[in-house]
Amino acid sequence: MFFLVGVLLLLIVLGFPVCFSIALTSLLYILKEGMVLVTIPQRMVAGIDTFVFLAVPFFILAGNLMNTGGITKRIFRFANSLVGFIPGGLGHANVVASIIFAGMSGAAIADAGGLGTIEIEAMKEQGYDADFSAAVTAASSTIGPIFPPSIPMILFGAMAGVSVGKLFLAGAVPGILMGLALMVMIYIYSKIRRYPVSRKLDLREIFASLKEAVLPLFTPVIILGGILTGIFTPTEAAIVTAVYSFILGFVVYREIRLADIPEILLKSALTTTVVLFIISTSSIYGWLLCNEQVPQTVAKTLFTITSNPQLILLILVGFLLVIGCFIETAAALIILVPVLAPITTNLGIDPIHFGLVMVFALMLGLNTPPVGIVLYTISDIAKIKFESVVSATLPFLIPLFIVLLLVSLLPQLALFLPNSMMP
Repeated sequence: MFFLVGVLLLLIVLGFPVCFSIALTSLLYILKEGMVLVTIPQRMVAGIDTFVFLAVPFFILAGNLMNTGGITKRIFRFANSLVGFIPGGLGHANVVASIIFAGMSGAAIADAGGLGTIEIEAMKEQGYDADFSAAVTAASSTIGPIFPPSIPMILFGAMAGVSVGKLFLAGAVPGILMGLALMVMIYIYSKIRRYPVSRKLDLREIFASLKEAVLPLFTPVIILGGILTGIFTPTEAAIVTAVYSFILGFVVYREIRLADIPEILLKSALTTTVVLFIISTSSIYGWLLCNEQVPQTVAKTLFTITSNPQLILLILVGFLLVIGCFIETAAALIILVPVLAPITTNLGIDPIHFGLVMVFALMLGLNTPPVGIVLYTISDIAKIKFESVVSATLPFLIPLFIVLLLVSLLPQLALFLPNSMMP
């Protein structure tokens, strides 16, 4: 166990990409133990040979289609018409747009890369500081993997063997709470810095923007409605979302041209390749951890501290927050779910609740260095230094952390919807 953990941490500190650090650590361990090398390709293939994982490339494709097809700018206009009259209006519109977009793509990077470009440019034009605009965009993008649908929830569901539909529903209330918490923070900042309202409350503008955005707004209704009624599975919902996004962008809005399609497909394929490569290499490492009986060792260690389920959950939250700073979310889930899911289940913690808490904690790592891929994305979009994005974003993690604690201590915030709608 110490070899697996120690070598991985050493390689990450030395600056190796996380997926290569995981793969190299696994290879060195297999050589050290004299195991057959054929184990590597076998475990890599087995790690991604799951029907649920088919949803990943289609949700990624859907996000890219929305960004190219003019859906994101329509969402932002509608969000701005709803909350633009509040002090710091465009900041609030940023958050509301992220909640709406989260109901379509399920990925933080899709939010940051698509909506972020529109949001940051609009905020700068209205006199918002560049670092504040970047921080709000980075923090709000973390709602994407919490509010349904969610690519990380799909990964957790596949690894833990729990209902992906229930995991989707579990993120609805926490996702809204995240948005409200960020809006409180934005309001405080806006009062202190005297940021403007972006527009007056105008019912005609609300209806006009709603008319433009009504078809995209149907996306989460289609996804959740189809899953709840049994018309399609979460995996099939991803395909439906991609097809629906293409129809909107190509047929209805006509902003996707035939010439754009190869680039959209290539971009989606590249992103999917990276995600699935991380999953496949992480599956080897996770298998080796289980082979070393790490779950049993971790359980014994935790029980020496306390046997209180809530306290153990809070300890795990702290552990996951640290892990999220160093390991990409997909890799962390593939490695840790086989270790932690059995422990929490044996403690009587609902697996749907734990899945939501685990994904939430790891998502905060997207906004913390050194891995923090959202921070790098926003830094590039906003054209400001990475260090400036980090320092500006850190205060916005406080309200998100408070919501994480509330969800951890009050399971019904996550379980109410799945228990009532999918008993």
